[in-house]
Amino acid sequence: MSERIGADLRNTTFEHLLKLPLEYFGGKRTGDLIARIGAETDRICVFLSLYALDFATDVIMITMTAAILVSIDPLLALVTLAPLPFIVWMIHVVRDKLRFGFEKIDRVWSEVTNILADTIPGIRVVKAFAQEDRELKRFVDSNKHNLQINDCVNRVWGLFSPTVTLLTETGLLVVWGFGIWRVAHQKVTVGVLIAFLAYIGRFYIRLDSMSRIVSHTQKAAAGAKRIFDILDHVSSVPEPIDLAPLGEVKGRISLRGVGFRYGNRAVSKGINLDIAPGEMIGLVGHSGSGKSTLVKLICRFYDVSAGSIALDGRDIRSIGIADYRKRIGLVLQELFLFFDTIAENIAYGKPGATREEIIEAARAAHAHEFILRLPLGYDSLVGERGQSLSGGERQRISIARALLINPSILILDEATSSVDTTTEKEIQRALDNLVKGRTTIVIAHRLSTLRKADRLVVLDRGEIVEIGSHDELMDAQAAYYALYQAQLRYAAELVEGGAIGESIEEGKNEREEERLQVIAKETGGGV
Repeated sequence: MSERIGADLRNTTFEHLLKLPLEYFGGKRTGDLIARIGAETDRICVFLSLYALDFATDVIMITMTAAILVSIDPLLALVTLAPLPFIVWMIHVVRDKLRFGFEKIDRVWSEVTNILADTIPGIRVVKAFAQEDRELKRFVDSNKHNLQINDCVNRVWGLFSPTVTLLTETGLLVVWGFGIWRVAHQKVTVGVLIAFLAYIGRFYIRLDSMSRIVSHTQKAAAGAKRIFDILDHVSSVPEPIDLAPLGEVKGRISLRGVGFRYGNRAVSKGINLDIAPGEMIGLVGHSGSGKSTLVKLICRFYDVSAGSIALDGRDIRSIGIADYRKRIGLVLQELFLFFDTIAENIAYGKPGATREEIIEAARAAHAHEFILRLPLGYDSLVGERGQSLSGGERQRISIARALLINPSILILDEATSSVDTTTEKEIQRALDNLVKGRTTIVIAHRLSTLRKADRLVVLDRGEIVEIGSHDELMDAQAAYYALYQAQLRYAAELVEGGAIGESIEEGKNEREEERLQVIAKETGGGV
């Protein structure tokens, strides 16, 4: 039963965790959450299976034995129970210290787990910068802190347990002395005293056993508190009360007075924008201008702080979250692949996809050729977070994953940032066909990649400052014009600095050479 309770608790906690918004995960460490779901539920399970039944048995036996002692000789029973108030008082004092101590141990142990969760996935960076000794020192220091906190708790427990034993043994001696005095004065018989002492031995054994369970009880209580910290957290992106099917999606997105705050900091404010079905919108602006935040609001990773976002005239907060997000194909700048085969990663958004559908999506993302060159093709494992693949290969797998679900809305956040120029051209040709009939939102720092967008939306400090086509915004010579001129000057500096000539002369870095040439041509810099 305890194993089933532990399994249900893990399932419930993980299910609730998956429903929490990105805002919650932004303030938590991976190792800490893993420790809560794993170690804390296991601690509760151990308590239920090994100690809860013993604790209940001890309480029943102590209660019944005390009743028998009172029935035999109330005065002797009173002497027998004399140490009990002191033991109860000690348990009350030690209980809080142990619980707070175990909570601190849990937090410190989570820090140890966090270091492992950071270092192992980032082992390439650690080795690239030769920081093995630094990471070892971090781990040793954290482990040492964990040891110190455990020592503090153990000192409290090490004093409590023998003190309880001392009180019970002292109580037994007092009963012996008082009983002999009572026998000498013929108040009780020897037989009654022997029976009484037999019950007293059972009483104190159970009392000592119950006091020793205090440590395990407080460990389980500390673990339960950390788990219920997750379960009690209310999502800031709630599901609507009355769920209605979304139905066919045309792809019209309307933003009205949209504002968003990270804590006390206003990130977006007063955004009004209408995106027509099948329209391609490019989001432009300096880093930190609010482009990615706007995309996250449209995906409902966060709920707006002010205003509203509507899909086909319906507020997205009234649509089931899963139903809504299944209509969105998303390629983020931060690439993430699961430790699984390439086929399973592509089919992540559509688990029942056939191999033909997977291959078709891979072809559309121009990933089919490099996949076939792998030893096991589509059944090749991508490694932890896709580390066995190059950045460009991971990017194309991510694009194929988004395309497979055939989304009504396509969002590309720097979707070609990790590929070389040749691959970028291939992906762009594929995207030209794929964006047809879909509402598409593209974020790209390389402005030349957005020339095919129907409209460009220029953001600055969380506000829309310009909207128009590339030619219209260039003629206006305002914010977009300044951004474009800045990239033009950068490309010209690369050309004038001889970066291209050196690459050609040395015969090295062919991809960078081609990329620089394309930039120079697109911006009019020449080669």
